[in-house]
Amino acid sequence: MLRWTRAVSRLLVLLGTSTQAGLVFLVRRLRGPVTIAERAEWLHDRCSLVLRRLGIETKREGQFPSRGLLVCNHLSYLDILVFSALFPCVFVSKKDVCSWPLYGWLARMAGTVFVDRNRVADVHRVNLSVARALSGGCVVVLFPEGTSSDGTTVLPFRAALFEPAIASREPVSSAHISYTVDGSVEKEICYWGTMSFFPHLLRLMSLSGIRPQVRFAAESQRFADRKVAASATRKLISALATGIEVD
Repeated sequence: MLRWTRAVSRLLVLLGTSTQAGLVFLVRRLRGPVTIAERAEWLHDRCSLVLRRLGIETKREGQFPSRGLLVCNHLSYLDILVFSALFPCVFVSKKDVCSWPLYGWLARMAGTVFVDRNRVADVHRVNLSVARALSGGCVVVLFPEGTSSDGTTVLPFRAALFEPAIASREPVSSAHISYTVDGSVEKEICYWGTMSFFPHLLRLMSLSGIRPQVRFAAESQRFADRKVAASATRKLISALATGIEVD
């Protein structure tokens, strides 16, 4: 009974804070156009607030990069809140998120770049949007596995979306995210396979002791080839998962 009471109360906190975030953005939008950097800052403030209200505190090892492309493994929609709460950034996300009630709209307002992974031709449009965000000095977070997983391994990386960083000679940084919880990370934190969103969110909100941990590589890198970038960052992120960084 305590677990489901916790779930309902947290859902109300999440919904209330998300609605508040939307109102704050609309008020800001009335004053004129909102730049991509301002949208990232808005999302950073709102995600920091909601994690504090939910009692979720992130353990960080290393430093969030100040610009360029940040690549990471992907476990859950919770990853978005964790990274954005650490530092203002822009995300590349699958097109499906765009249609989520309320949160799809908030993601659009945050400047999220949506990619239709079923359309090869969509990569060019996405790369142009990512390039614009990078040229504006924003950190762009990419989950190059292309989907979330159960966290038992780092899935193969898709190289195509590394191209804007390659072409503009922007630095590429790597990070690994993991979680501990009083429960099952694989079944109750990770969102993957055929899981349905709302039942998963209800289970997630019922958990106690949710503790994200993000490990950042010590240095960023620049690459001349996207396939090399994908291979090298996957190797590095797999090493970060074990707590040992490779040179």
